[in-house]
Amino acid sequence: MQDFMGRLRTALTGSPDTPLVLLGNFEVEDEWARGEPGLPRFAFTAGSAVVNRMDEFTLLLAGQGDHVVLKSAPDPDHLRYLEELGVDLPQVHTVSGGDPQRTVTQDALADPALQRELRALGPGARIVPHGTSALEERLSGLTGLPLGAPSAALCKAVNSKIYSRDAAAAAGLRQAPGWTCDNLAELDAAFGEARNLLRAGRRIVVKDAFGVSGKGISVVDDERRLDKLWRMVARRAERSGDDRVVLVVEEWVAKTADLNYQFTVGRDGSAHFDFVKEAITEGGVHKGHRFPARLTAPQLDTVRHAAALLGDRLAADGYFGVVGVDAMTDPEGGVYPVVEINARHNMSTYQSRLQEAFIGPGQCALARHYPVRLRAPLGFGRLRAQLADLLFTGAGSGGLLVNNFATVNAAATRDGTSYEGRLYGLLIGDSPRRLDETDKAITARLAALKETEGRGQA
Repeated sequence: MQDFMGRLRTALTGSPDTPLVLLGNFEVEDEWARGEPGLPRFAFTAGSAVVNRMDEFTLLLAGQGDHVVLKSAPDPDHLRYLEELGVDLPQVHTVSGGDPQRTVTQDALADPALQRELRALGPGARIVPHGTSALEERLSGLTGLPLGAPSAALCKAVNSKIYSRDAAAAAGLRQAPGWTCDNLAELDAAFGEARNLLRAGRRIVVKDAFGVSGKGISVVDDERRLDKLWRMVARRAERSGDDRVVLVVEEWVAKTADLNYQFTVGRDGSAHFDFVKEAITEGGVHKGHRFPARLTAPQLDTVRHAAALLGDRLAADGYFGVVGVDAMTDPEGGVYPVVEINARHNMSTYQSRLQEAFIGPGQCALARHYPVRLRAPLGFGRLRAQLADLLFTGAGSGGLLVNNFATVNAAATRDGTSYEGRLYGLLIGDSPRRLDETDKAITARLAALKETEGRGQA
C-alpha cells in the first residue's frame, strides 16, 4: 500500500515518483480575498512574520528526491536532530533578501537567482503550493515548472465558504441553519432571518467567504451589533457603487468538539479518505490537533460518508489534491459534517509523514504550538538542552517532536526588545493522560526558558 506522499504524488501528477517542489504559502486566503467585498481585516506585522515562517512545515512533508523553497535556511541543529530520527529530508532552496512580511512565494518572485535554480530542476518537477493563487501561477511561469495543482481560479472558487454551504446543501449534508449572500439584497434578507434568531435568544455568526485563522468572522449576540455590521457593509457598497458581498450568515449552534478530516482527490476523480482528528480551536483560530479522534462508529460513518460525497462534487468541478474539512459534533452525539471546506493543504497535512513513521498502534498524539517570548534568537541546541528528556527520540518513545523551529525566532528584533514566537511540535505518548503530563512539563520548561530571554543560547 502506498504511503501518504506516494498517494499525493499520484493524485497530483499521475505518478508516485514525480519530484515535488513544495511551497508553504500559508494564509493564501489573503490573496484569494484581494478585491473581494468581505469583512474588514486588520494586519498585524509581527504575527505575519511568524505565519510566513510556517513555510518550514514543508520540510517534513517532502521527502528524499523532493525540494522545498524556504525563506531562510533551517537551524543546522534542528536538521541534525531530524536526521538522527531517521527522517528523509528534501533538498532545501532558500530565497535571498527575504522580507519577513512577505510569503515565501512573494520572496521567490523577487529572486531571479532562485528562479534560475528552480528552472534547472527541469520540467519533470512540479510546484505544489500550500494553496494556489495567481502568485504561484506566476512563479510557475517564471521557472518553467508546471504546477501540481488546479488553476488559481478554481482553487479560489472551491475554497469560498459560499461554495462549502452550496456543496453541502446539494449533497444533503447536515449544516447549521444559514444563508449565503452574494449581494446586499441577499444580505438584507439573511439579516432579517438572523434577527428572528437573536430575538429567540440565539447567537449568529457572519463569515467572510475567504476568512482564515479568525480573520473575517464576527459573532453577533444582539441586534445592535447586527445593525452596525449592516451599516458598515452598506456604506462600503455606497462608496464603491458595487452592491456585491461575499458573506455567509449562520446560527451559532452548540457543539461538543471540533473535527478536521482530510481526503485526497486524484486527477482521475477518485477520492481517498486519509484521516479524521479532533481540532483544537480558540475563537475560530486553529491551535492544534488531538488524534486518534474519540468518535463513535456512527459518527465516523457520518464523516466518511460526507467525505465521499464531497470528493465526488469536487472531482466533478475539476479539483484534485488535498481537501481538509472542518466539522463538529453536537451535545446529542450528532455530527455537523461540513462547517468549512479547505481545498488546500491543512495543518494536519504536514503531520502525515510523521504520523506514519512514528505513531505506532496504541499510541496517541497532540499537535500544538507553545508561545515563547524572547529577547534574542534561540538556537535549537539550547532548546534541546532545555527540553532534554521531554524531546522525542524515536519510534516507540514519547515526547515532543519539533516539526517547525523557524517560527520561534521569526519575529526577532535587532534592538533587544522582546518578541513572541511559536514552537510547533507533535507530542507523542502511549495515553492521553501521559500526553497531558508531558504537555504540562514542557510548558514549565519553556516558562523557565522565558526567564533567560534567549541568552546563553547554544
